[in-house]
This record gives sequence, C-alpha cells and structure tokens, in this order.
Amino acid sequence: MPEISQRGLRLPSSPIRRLAPLAAAARNRGLRVYGLNIGQPDLPTPEPFWNAVQNHPHGTLDYSPSPGFEPLRIKWAQDYQRYGVALSPANVIVTNGGSEAIAFALMATTDPGDEIIVAEPMYANYITYAQMAQVKVVPLACRVEDGYALPSDDALRAAVSERTRAIFVCNPSNPTGKLLRSDEWERIEALAHEKDLFVVSDEAYRDFRYDGSRPETALARTDLKNRVVVVDTVSKRWSACGARVGALVSENEGVLSVATKCAQARLSPPSLGQIGAEALFDLPESYYDEVRREYKARRDFLHNAIVSIAGVVCPMPEGAFYLMPRLPVENAEDFCRFMLERFSHDGATVMMAPGEGFYATPGAGRNTVRLAYVLDVADLEKSVECLQRGLDVYCGS
Repeated sequence: MPEISQRGLRLPSSPIRRLAPLAAAARNRGLRVYGLNIGQPDLPTPEPFWNAVQNHPHGTLDYSPSPGFEPLRIKWAQDYQRYGVALSPANVIVTNGGSEAIAFALMATTDPGDEIIVAEPMYANYITYAQMAQVKVVPLACRVEDGYALPSDDALRAAVSERTRAIFVCNPSNPTGKLLRSDEWERIEALAHEKDLFVVSDEAYRDFRYDGSRPETALARTDLKNRVVVVDTVSKRWSACGARVGALVSENEGVLSVATKCAQARLSPPSLGQIGAEALFDLPESYYDEVRREYKARRDFLHNAIVSIAGVVCPMPEGAFYLMPRLPVENAEDFCRFMLERFSHDGATVMMAPGEGFYATPGAGRNTVRLAYVLDVADLEKSVECLQRGLDVYCGS
C-alpha cells in the first residue's frame, strides 16, 4: 500500500476543531456543550444577505469570474473609503473565505524555503498554510504578562534573516484580542522598509474594536503603500462564516497578478455567497455600532469573570472576540479533554481551544486556552461557572 506523504503527516491538526469528536460524544451523552472554541459569531446574519440570495433569478448556477463578481468588487473597494483609502475593483480579488486569501498572500510573497515573521500566539492556520507553502514561520514570542505586546525591537530585528520575505500581523489579534499600538506599527514599518519586506495584514476582525478605538486598515499607512497585502472577509463582521467569501486586497500589481493566477487555478469563489455578500456592504454604520456594543458587553463580562478564578492570568482584549488566559494547569489540552470526556456541571460542559496550537515554538502555550465570546452573557455566565468547577475538580484530582 502506498505511503502517505511526510509533508502531509507533518501538517498540524486544528486546535480549534480537533476536539470536535469529543464534543459530539458529550452531546450524545446528553450534555449541553458551551462552545467557546471557535470564532463562529452567534448573531443573525443580516436579512439583506438572505433577501439577495432568495431574490436571485433561478436558472443555471454558473461559475463566477475568477477574481469575483464585479459588482461585489466595486462595493468592497468602495468600503475602504470608510478608512480614508481610495481603491479600485482591480485591487480586490475575491477568495473562498479569508483562509484562501492567506494562502494566496503566501504564494505571492514567498518561495519555498523563505521565512515569515509572526507574533505568537498566532492564528493557527498561518502555521498550516506556511507548511503547505514550504515556508518557515519565525515566531516573535509575546507574553501574557505583557498583554501580548510585541517584544523588544532587538527581538524583532533578531527574527530577520536573508530568507525573510514578510511580516504577518493580525490586527485585532486572533487569538489574543490585542491591538497594535502606533509605536508597534512604526517599528514594523521601519523594519519593512529597511529589510524590503511585505506586510500581510489580516483584518478579519477590523470592525471589532472597543473602548473608543475605531477600525483602521494597514492600507491607510502610506509609508507601506506597495508593501501591504490585506486579508479581508465577510465571515466575522456580518456573521456569515458559511458564505465562504473573503478577499485579498492590495495596491501591489505583482501581488495582484499572482493572486489572479491562483484564483484562476481554483476557478471561482462561491456564487451565492458573493450575491449575498454584496448586499451586506449597504448596511448602515449603526449596524456596526450595535455589534460592537454587544461584543463589548460580552468581553467585559467574560474577562472579569475569568480573572476572578484563582490562578488565572488574562489581559483585557482590546478587539476581536477572543481572550487567551493562562490557566493554573500544566497541560491545557489535557484539561480541555477532561472537560469534554469526564466532567459535567448541571448537565453541561465547556469546549475550549488548547493554546499550544496557536504557537509555532514547540511546547509554548501549553497552559493557555483560547476562549471565544460568541455566546450571549447568560450562557457565558454558565460557561464560566462550569469552567471554574471543572478546574477545581481537575486541579484537585
């Protein structure tokens, strides 16, 4: 029997989804599982999405153009005017979710054997897609005690080698909720110019900012104009993860040319998802304000509740809808499995994402978890009570 490739065997499994069979088994035992593991917003997808899909003329569901439908690309480009950036539809390549935009960005900015610099903890799929592209992830260690801020300038510069091609940023951060400060952006800009690097800016959570911070895009940083590749998506801000519609956005013609060839190779992004997504760009600013109010209330509750648990350390997230606490355990994945396999409280348990999978450094983050506040406050309250009881039992066993 032929052997599976070593490349394939080395790919990591998702820390977000790999415990899903245990959660399914817990549900089959009659337990309610509070899902804090995955960034699936629970707010309803806005009605204009459904209306656009339902009102689309019936007939043959054709391929869409490889870069995406032109009306959607026009609206996507116009949306950047909210951030003071003037773009044309040619600057937007529609992708199968933000994930494909990450893959296209890697294909456009790196060759096999090259390196990218990423602050860790990081979105786990950066690691997977980099391995698929045969690119090395060079992590910048960010500490929970420092609020997951970027390390020193010396550490940033020490990460650069002759094979470095890009700096990846996620702003706001998945998994920590950290926002890049102005001085951190200035350091990234200076390094990108000095070492002639791309900056790939994952802005999936751009509209999820709290405490008076307003959404921004790296494309508005004129010093980075032709170096920036933005990963965008409709998944999070409009609760439309299943539409699988994202975009690669850039003003670099070379990047756009490569991304177009990648888009042609996979034929087309989802037609129905694009039809629905186009209508979402017409939503008023009040929609975003209401969403931010809801998630801020969840953030405030969950953070205050989680740090009240003895031994838990967790900075206040400034954006996105995640927090990443350090728990008083040695092995968070073992604890996550315990919660799903052997623990329940009032007929329920909690599913979390083990933190180690968000690190490229072997062994790092073993006592952390990522929690997504994608449940309402009432369910978050029950989740934290269950989590605290579980910790008491686990640490006492």
